[in-house]
Amino acid sequence: MAAPSLILASRSPRRRELLTGVGLTFTLASPDIDERVKKNEAPRTYVLRLAREKASAVHASDDATVLAADTAVVVDGKILGKPRDRADATRMIKLLSGRTHDVFTGVAVRRGKKLVADVARTRVTFRKLTPREITWYVRLPEPYDKAGGYAIQGAAGGFITRIAGSASNVIGLPLHTALELLARVGHPLAWSTP
Repeated sequence: MAAPSLILASRSPRRRELLTGVGLTFTLASPDIDERVKKNEAPRTYVLRLAREKASAVHASDDATVLAADTAVVVDGKILGKPRDRADATRMIKLLSGRTHDVFTGVAVRRGKKLVADVARTRVTFRKLTPREITWYVRLPEPYDKAGGYAIQGAAGGFITRIAGSASNVIGLPLHTALELLARVGHPLAWSTP
C-alpha cells in the first residue's frame, strides 16, 4: 500500500528544501488567499490564521495530508512583510540593526477533516550595522522575497549575533513543529516507515 501523499501548500523554495532535508516527499500547491493583516490582529494570530486558511484552501483527498505555513518578522509589534523595493528593504534592515526581533511561523496540517495547528516563535538579534553594510546588503537579490527583508541562511547570517529558538523557523518552517503536527494527524515520517 502506498504511503499517504503530502501536499506542501507553499511557493517557498526554503520550505521545500527543509522538508526534503528530513526525507519527506511531497507535491506542491499554491493556495490563493487574502494575506492582508486584519485590524488589530496580533502577529501570532495572523500567522496562525493564514496557515489554517492555506491548509483549508487546498483540495485534497481524505487520505492526503496538507501542510501549510506562514512566517512573519515582527519589530515593535509591527509585521514586516517582504520589501517592495530597495527603499523598503533599507527601512527594514535599519529597523532590525542592533536589535532583537521576533519571527513567528504558523503551521497547519490537515488530513481529511482533522486540522491541527501551532505557532513557533524565535528571537533573533542583529548586531549594529553600518550604513555601508546596509547599502551593500540591499543591493543583493537576497532581501526581496523574504519576510523582514533578510535570509539567515544567506549573507544576513553575518549580521546575526544570537538566535533563541528554532533556526529553521527563521528560514521559514519550524521543522520540530511541522513534524510534530504531521505525526499528530498520522502522516508517516521518513524514520517511522519500515
